[in-house]
Amino acid sequence: MTTIDETRDPTDEVLPLRSLILFGLQHVLVMAASPITAVFLVAKALNFDDAVTVSLISATFLICGFGTILQSFGPAGFGARLPFIMVPGGAPIAIFLAIAMQTDVQTAVGAVIMTAIFYFIALPMFRRLLAYFPPIVVGTMLLLVSINLVRIYGGTITGKPGSDGFADPVKIGLALATIVLTVLFARFFKGTLQRLAVMLGLVGGTLLAMALGQVNLSGVLTGPAIAIPQLFPFGMPTFNLLAALPLIVFSIISMAEATGQTVATAEIVGRRGDAHAIVPKTIRGDALTSLVGGLFGTSLIITSGENIGIVRATNVKSRYVTAAAGVILVVIALIAPIGRLASALPGPVVGGTAVIVFAIIGVIGIDLLRRVDLREHGNMFTLATALSLGLLPILVPGVYSQFPQWSQMILGNGLAIGTITAVIINALFHHIGAETLSATEQAVAEAETGV
Repeated sequence: MTTIDETRDPTDEVLPLRSLILFGLQHVLVMAASPITAVFLVAKALNFDDAVTVSLISATFLICGFGTILQSFGPAGFGARLPFIMVPGGAPIAIFLAIAMQTDVQTAVGAVIMTAIFYFIALPMFRRLLAYFPPIVVGTMLLLVSINLVRIYGGTITGKPGSDGFADPVKIGLALATIVLTVLFARFFKGTLQRLAVMLGLVGGTLLAMALGQVNLSGVLTGPAIAIPQLFPFGMPTFNLLAALPLIVFSIISMAEATGQTVATAEIVGRRGDAHAIVPKTIRGDALTSLVGGLFGTSLIITSGENIGIVRATNVKSRYVTAAAGVILVVIALIAPIGRLASALPGPVVGGTAVIVFAIIGVIGIDLLRRVDLREHGNMFTLATALSLGLLPILVPGVYSQFPQWSQMILGNGLAIGTITAVIINALFHHIGAETLSATEQAVAEAETGV
């Protein structure tokens, strides 16, 4: 008869190898849509060739695997020693794209590296910074991210105005069909399949495109079978602090999310001790993973709460299971046909998937704003002013084209100027010359619950 070791932390349980592989694979199946979706959205928007796309997919899976193993084992205080899975975040991908499209991809990669370093710098004081990022600011930022990316990927569906095939009804129909399929899968599927609705919608849209002769898969199985991720695939990064500012601002929000995820996950798995003491380890793991990812051309790779549902459902709390998932991700990273398959996906299907994915980010922003009393004078002017300055360069491209180049980096980036405006106006009404203690405590409390 097996006895249970009451002194052992539940996360330290080591399962048989077969169980580790099976449970680890389950985690991978749930999160696999995230790196694949992230890469093909970036590749299509920035017109990467097949070789770069394959390399980037390989790198993204590799870094997700590396980060997952790091968070599972937590060597030298880098990682929480909790069953975390690392993924490319939706908002960081959107910001990465916005930076790349306003400047170039080398500057976007430089922004990732600078942001990863900022994590380490800001960690000792990030609780104080959270007071300046209440739901009114975060919600505004996510809403601007959504609007900007939906505009960009609408062009992926229609093509450029004046070009041959612009607004082709077949292409638009494929995009709309992809959206409809995604919604149907989300409505009628349950459990893991429901969480994979975005990827299944992409697959369904691609199959429909194949039936219409819009897909060429002839090159998927040709070429080398093994992919080796490439350091600096776009050349040496360019470091521009002004361009990197939106991603650096997001990192503060990311640290707040990591706080909430760490506390919640520690409670779910029965981790002993003070969960808040683990938070810096989670953030350092995120920072190191993103730093290494930047060297391979990825966006920020951060902890995700998506897979905690599997822990709840299976009651398997072992961090060795997620470590096994990390190893599987590393193996997937070396399989080149996966990258070539992603590069063959049709633009309208990618655009349809992107539109609904990034619109969901907007819904999250609206949900945050819904919790704010917009009848209050300061909140009303914070949101109105941030949307005014943030939407202007998004809806009227080139509005600041006659301004000095350095100022265009901020004014011409709707996400950057909108978020900065929200921070400043919110501080003007609620921090400068006002009693801020309760507001600060509320912001920290909301951040630690994953807002």
